Amino acid sequence: MKLKFLSAIVGAAILAGSASAQQLNGAGATFPNPIYSKWFSEYSASHSGVTINYQAVGSGAGIQQASTSIVDFGASDMPMTDAQMSSAKTKLFHIPTVLGAVVPTYNIPGVGELKFSGDIIADIYLGRITNWHDARIAAINPGVNLPDHAILPVYRSDGSGTSFIWTDFLSKNSQDFKDRIGSNSSVRWTVGIGQKGNEGVAGMVRQSPYSFGYVELIYAIQNKMSYGVVKNPAGKFVKASPETVSAAAAGAAAHMPNDFRVSITNAPGADSYPISSFTWLLVPLQSKDAQKAAVLKDFLKWMLEHGESEASALAYAPLPAPVAAKVQGAIGYLK
Repeated sequence: MKLKFLSAIVGAAILAGSASAQQLNGAGATFPNPIYSKWFSEYSASHSGVTINYQAVGSGAGIQQASTSIVDFGASDMPMTDAQMSSAKTKLFHIPTVLGAVVPTYNIPGVGELKFSGDIIADIYLGRITNWHDARIAAINPGVNLPDHAILPVYRSDGSGTSFIWTDFLSKNSQDFKDRIGSNSSVRWTVGIGQKGNEGVAGMVRQSPYSFGYVELIYAIQNKMSYGVVKNPAGKFVKASPETVSAAAAGAAAHMPNDFRVSITNAPGADSYPISSFTWLLVPLQSKDAQKAAVLKDFLKWMLEHGESEASALAYAPLPAPVAAKVQGAIGYLK
């Protein structure tokens, strides 16, 4: 009898051990890759038998792979459109994870911090402002010795949530940009040179004097790149930081839709950084694998309880408390 009882315990332990040995695969946005890499590594290290692999291939690819169930979850810096949601083979839910900022970055030897406005940035990418010595750039940067040298605009060549955030902001500041280029993860740029990923844009700007581009804040910090302050709707020039991104999110938190799909670029408020955004995990509402679904739900709870506290150290902003509480409730609907 004791032998049978011991055998049953051992069998149950083996079953539990095999059930906990899970590998989850995700793909998508490069914008949150630094913090996702940290989170997935820490979670796997503290949960025996669990491995979470993530490929930073861009938001467009993340949406496509999650929609066709190639991966267990996707990641995007832009909310899926209604058309994308309805055409997905798997019904997906947006889970906001952190907030971040996209910053204008540049390589001008001998020049420090610069100020930019949305209309000026738009006209650089429309090919209307072509020289760093342009009168409009000089007007908002008095006393700066701007070189008489051509600007080399750099943009993302892949389907990118970072591009969506950038073009969404520019479209709100320039009707001509909205009409000619528009707001999307992939657009038809009229000038400049394309590079893949935040890493590609950062690398091109770093190695190309007089270039101008856009990257997620942590990439500019990690690569010791110059990045500018940006004029917000209140008329104030604001530098990107977890605090100014949180200020941009404050209004959205009070009116967050139930599906969490929202844009906070050009947010009101004197302290709001205007090129801010949530970033999302794209999670199946009903997984075909119950064990993987259980691991994913547990990770999301761990993220809220432990991961959010690590956001600021990597230049992201944690979820506002009301949004985190709403996410906690939404996790319960995942199956």
